[in-house]
Amino acid sequence: MSTQEEREAKKKARAAARGGGGAKKEESQDLGENFGLKHPSGFSVQEWTSVQDLNPSLKDKQVWLRARVQTSRGKGNLIFFVLRQRFHSVQAVVAKSDNVSKAALKFVQSLSKESIVDIFGLVTVPENTIDSTTQKNVEIQVSRLYVVSLAEPLPLLIEDASRPEPLLEEQAKNLKEIDEKIAAVQTKLAGKEGEEKEALEKEIAELIKSKDAATKYVVVDQSTRLDNRILDLRTQANQAIFRLQSVVGTLFRQYLLDQGFTEIHSPKLISCASEGGASVFEVKYFEGKAYLAQSPQLYKQMAICADFDRVFEVGPVFRSESSYTHRHLTEFTGLDLEMAFHLDYHEVLGTIEGLFRKIFTGIEQNYQHELELISQQYPFTPFEFNKQETLRITFAEGIKLLREAGYDSKDFEDIGTVEEKALGKIIKEKYNIDFYVMEKYPAAARPFYTMLDPQDSRYTNSYDIFMRGEEISSGSQRVHVPQLLEERAKANNIDPKTLRSYIDSFRYGAPPHAGCGVGLERVVMLYLGLHNIRRTSLFPRDPSRLTP
Repeated sequence: MSTQEEREAKKKARAAARGGGGAKKEESQDLGENFGLKHPSGFSVQEWTSVQDLNPSLKDKQVWLRARVQTSRGKGNLIFFVLRQRFHSVQAVVAKSDNVSKAALKFVQSLSKESIVDIFGLVTVPENTIDSTTQKNVEIQVSRLYVVSLAEPLPLLIEDASRPEPLLEEQAKNLKEIDEKIAAVQTKLAGKEGEEKEALEKEIAELIKSKDAATKYVVVDQSTRLDNRILDLRTQANQAIFRLQSVVGTLFRQYLLDQGFTEIHSPKLISCASEGGASVFEVKYFEGKAYLAQSPQLYKQMAICADFDRVFEVGPVFRSESSYTHRHLTEFTGLDLEMAFHLDYHEVLGTIEGLFRKIFTGIEQNYQHELELISQQYPFTPFEFNKQETLRITFAEGIKLLREAGYDSKDFEDIGTVEEKALGKIIKEKYNIDFYVMEKYPAAARPFYTMLDPQDSRYTNSYDIFMRGEEISSGSQRVHVPQLLEERAKANNIDPKTLRSYIDSFRYGAPPHAGCGVGLERVVMLYLGLHNIRRTSLFPRDPSRLTP
């Protein structure tokens, strides 16, 4: 048998094991007009029912549903299967009768997992609640079923991708302990002969047997999940995660619109690095070159100079950083805002703090169901924040707290990830909050367009916002004086000529202003305590991943 033939044989075997394509075998059987791979001619439905709307009040009512086949099992002349729509699921039953042939039963049982079907049936109330579905007090007695889309063999099972993280961690711990025992016995085995060798080999065999018994669950690693993201996104936890991501974006927009902001859409192809430095993607632009925007920073400010007064943007941000960390992506969704103020940049900071409190309160009050679904797979502690006033500390105060905790933090150098997390832990222990602001960063740690502190030019009118000890937003008062902008650009090794249109926009009268940029995926990751930003990016991009 050739290699290609072997591959095809294995593929068919997997399909049979998982039910993939099995329904096709029944296509030629006499299924009657109520079951089939295709809808009958002239098929039409006036009213569809959602799974989430199924409840005992619909008892004895006939309904049409469209859903995925999550699981199925046969028992005598009955086929039980679970139908799923996003978060919600219901048990359906097909029973052999005068109108349901044996072939129809086999056809239903052979449907592959994740196939999409239309079913018509009677809503009934079972004697006992059904624990394996979200709709626990109803069941559908199916009389008609048609396939909308037949799923091929799955590279991963949804139940494996949905398994609670604590179960997998416990299994990993047990397997590690057994591996350590095996390694210890193998060390003893070296140089042994006779009965002693036989006893040690027997002990190793028993340990291997116990390891097999301890391997209860299939582990779907991150790479497999992301390679098959379409399937991974179907889990209840992921459905809830991206529902909440949508909510964060919606609350961001609503709050700022209510505060008199205008939404803008700035270019993502620009002539120079918007943040300075080397972390920029260069692209060919006709006979010249351009860059993918690291932020909409320059254009937000130009909009303020154009008398928009208060602006925000939701859009892609690109960072050419070779960072293989839990919180960095090469492309993410930026939530940016900019605002003119009258007397002090704290007017803007107060607006930003109110924005975050609005987002956190909105999630807490209205999306407990989604939070519960996520915590079932990825347990996390509830996010704590002060609902009336946000804690603010200065950079100098933060450095003092770190030094008191034993860290060798520098007065005029930015703090790193380890120090950020340590400071977050200190703040949590001292104030019992996960959300706070640190302001007045050193000039050496901020971009060229950041306004220096008029009281001490070693520092700036800038701020970072933290969740669970990690930075999620960086902002500042911007330099709105063109001569000072040119000086600051040169000091940061940026040629002012490449910023000519930006700097010129401040020559015709520019109000003092400030703003910030927020990473949407990072906000969701930290609110939910998910530990990896790839879990909150729909199709993540990092230095090693450009697909799917």
